[in-house]
Amino acid sequence: MVKIRTLIVSAAIAAACVSLAYAQDLGSKSRKELKRADLTGTKMEVILSVTEYQPGETIARHIHHGEEAFYVVDGATVETPAGKKIELAAGTGSINMREVPHAGFKVVGNKPLKLVTVHIVDKGSVLYDAPPK
Repeated sequence: MVKIRTLIVSAAIAAACVSLAYAQDLGSKSRKELKRADLTGTKMEVILSVTEYQPGETIARHIHHGEEAFYVVDGATVETPAGKKIELAAGTGSINMREVPHAGFKVVGNKPLKLVTVHIVDKGSVLYDAPPK
């Protein structure tokens, strides 16, 4: 009985580690977190970041466990998996709603894409997560 319980706990820990590693891979390696603070009166936190995606870099399709607002500092062209090109112009912005899959595109051309993001997410959750299947 102890061996079965140990095996089940070990499998759960391994699955959690794999999920966490995958979620961390979704984020850009050039994301710089500027500030993180608790959202007063809630179990959420606010995270302010700047991220730069280089030409050729893919922004994986993902979700957040809360809201994400972004502002385009330096615009660039992105391409969807279907081959559609979209210009993300400097000075534009948008909001991605809780757990709604977004992104999944590649930066194309010769200009990097630079964003300022504000995440208001469940405290302690991973910032990026794979969309549900």
